Amino acid sequence: MLTNNLREAISVHVADILKEQREKQKFSLGQIARKAGLARQTIAFVEQKVQSPSLDTLLRITSALDVDLAKIIVRAQKRALRNSSR
Repeated sequence: MLTNNLREAISVHVADILKEQREKQKFSLGQIARKAGLARQTIAFVEQKVQSPSLDTLLRITSALDVDLAKIIVRAQKRALRNSSR
């Protein structure tokens, strides 16, 4: 069972990883927004951790980035667990 702190940490890391993936692929916010069928502001809010995205939004973003959402979540969980053990 995940604690509230761990859930929050995973969410933060998911946002960080999505931004890292976008930047690695050299996409602008606007390009990913268009590919995902979302507003540019939505992508910005997710990356800035202003807004917790819905599953649909996450699926759209990961599809636009051509990455697997499940793998992103696993990576985020590993980061969160690693940071919580410090």
